[in-house]
Amino acid sequence: MASKAKSKRYSSEFKFRVVLESYREDSVAEIARRYEVHPNQVTMWRKQFQQHGPKIFENGRDKEVEKYRKQVEKLQSLVGKKEAEIDLLKGFVDFYSPPDGL
Repeated sequence: MASKAKSKRYSSEFKFRVVLESYREDSVAEIARRYEVHPNQVTMWRKQFQQHGPKIFENGRDKEVEKYRKQVEKLQSLVGKKEAEIDLLKGFVDFYSPPDGL
């Protein structure tokens, strides 16, 4: 029976340390050897760091503002739909209401 290789799990602190060192020394291969990690793994962590790095500086307030911004957009969309429904219903009422004087 063939045994399945178990993939290693690295902590976020470990990944962060490896990525920072790879930038300081600018040698992915050397850092990978030092920490016994495949160079492709270090490269992938660096890409993730570049893509998601700004989020580490977000504070709770930034997240809260973003949450409220999305909520406002959702409510504005809902109000727009309701206004369209009201206009449509007004049109039906005008169409189906009896003419004046009857």
